[in-house]
Amino acid sequence: MGAAREQAGRHYAIVGGSSGIGLALAKLLVARGDRVLIGGRSPDRLSSAIAILGEQASSRPIDTGDRPSIAAFFADAPALDGLFIPAASYRTGAFRDGDVDTSEALFDAKFWGQYWTVHAALPLLKQTASVVLMSGAASVRPIGAPAYAACNAALEGLARGLAFELSPIRVNCLSPGTTDSDLWRGRPAPQRETAYAHWNELCLTGRPAHVEEQAQAALFLLDNGNMTGATLFCDGGYSFR
Repeated sequence: MGAAREQAGRHYAIVGGSSGIGLALAKLLVARGDRVLIGGRSPDRLSSAIAILGEQASSRPIDTGDRPSIAAFFADAPALDGLFIPAASYRTGAFRDGDVDTSEALFDAKFWGQYWTVHAALPLLKQTASVVLMSGAASVRPIGAPAYAACNAALEGLARGLAFELSPIRVNCLSPGTTDSDLWRGRPAPQRETAYAHWNELCLTGRPAHVEEQAQAALFLLDNGNMTGATLFCDGGYSFR
């Protein structure tokens, strides 16, 4: 109870907080008394998220592929105790296809988006703050889509580098596996079911994660004062099976 009281009342920013893992984390934070600034590209999703989160949350639009948009998101924002960046791109493609647009757009949105988001937030981060980046299980077990695998691995390296440079600010990375989220629910049922069945065969738990499980993993990284420079693989054992 004492630790919970110490945490209460802090300020967090979640870039990609209008749905999925980001929204699930925002729910956990407001439930314990923290204030949350969420960002996303869809005004409708942001409005819906705020209706769920209540008065302890606020929202601003942000496009992590656009640096002026990132800067505007943090303008006049309060000092931050933590930052989580689940906003990402999931465009994939085979190396032999030579699809430059897909490969470069992936890095622009996912790697550089998180890189420049941390950079813009840095003046607001307290010395006791925690940053959580988000990669993906393909970083250590790539099956096709090498650009996507490389992007995820780069984010894990970025977390280690930032942990060293920004200390005592802590920086970690969450690497989720396939998660039953809005992203997948928005895809055609046959495509989703095929992907889930394939995932179930490859991981040890035999199922996709729930967004709440990923949010709990992100919360652990935000809260645990001895965690920095690490990647937490919340992937049901996919990464080492």
